[in-house]
Amino acid sequence: MPAACGMACEVCELLNECGGCPAGTDPKVGERLEKLKELMGATCPTLECAMKKGVDYCLRCKEFPCELLYRSEIPYSKRLLDLIKDFKTRAGR
Repeated sequence: MPAACGMACEVCELLNECGGCPAGTDPKVGERLEKLKELMGATCPTLECAMKKGVDYCLRCKEFPCELLYRSEIPYSKRLLDLIKDFKTRAGR
């Protein structure tokens, strides 16, 4: 399962350490945010945003790519976000 940000946690070598992330609409997302805070000292702003907005994945959010992702550059680089934004603009989305 991909995380709310779109990362495929299954292919990450850190999966055994962090446990991966659910979709933003998963009923256990609050528990996961607390676990991340315990493990990393902070929650994941992307997962927290998806939960608050009630979207399962960032890429399905009408605001994607958003300022939060541009500021954090996690998991997307500014260059990739610019490419996605340009594509959406040209596609009329």
